[in-house]
Amino acid sequence: MASSSSISVLFLLSVILTFLLCSNAGVMAIYWRQNGNEGTFAETCATGNYDVVNIAFLPTFGNGQIPMINLAGHCNSNSNGCTGLSSDIKSCQAKGIKVMLSIGGGAGSHYLASTEDARQVATYLWNNFLGGQSSSRPLGPAVLDGIDFDIEGRTNQYWDDLARFLSSYSKKAGSGFIPVIDLISQVLPAIKGSAKYRGVMLWSKYYDDQTGHSKATKSSV
Repeated sequence: MASSSSISVLFLLSVILTFLLCSNAGVMAIYWRQNGNEGTFAETCATGNYDVVNIAFLPTFGNGQIPMINLAGHCNSNSNGCTGLSSDIKSCQAKGIKVMLSIGGGAGSHYLASTEDARQVATYLWNNFLGGQSSSRPLGPAVLDGIDFDIEGRTNQYWDDLARFLSSYSKKAGSGFIPVIDLISQVLPAIKGSAKYRGVMLWSKYYDDQTGHSKATKSSV
């Protein structure tokens, strides 16, 4: 079972690799969260500074809890007040910017009690933020580009199951996440032949120290 740290690294690495396919420039990502002083979502995208915008956070989910997104300072999801972000998200994506949902964070209550719990959370995320269908999508009809795992100081159990279930959904949709085995056996061999390939960037040395990800993949880079 993979740790939460490795999941976070791999999901973000998959996004970075997507950009490496078409550009030799670095990737700039930002968290857009609960601080109203940081400007609106549209203003964040309009700066032109970012390749990835993580909407943060969905801090409450798992173990039978009702999932709750917290964007206090911007909108109130309890009264469907965040659905208006949908048009801004779509406009941002039209500029070529990836928009992700970050789950977890340093506060809130989020953990997975079992493999079945992970499956249920994956179904919720798919139907409410990704390519599935729901009548109560917190951010409106916009389809986000992926999920960022920011699991800080919690149990490391069942996060790999959550990633696997999300990957299964995305494969059925014809696109999405990159499993580790595919990363090493298919993605890296394909992009290494490009003149624009410059290597692989890991998101965090801390997570790499915890997971040994660079050691495991270095020979394939």
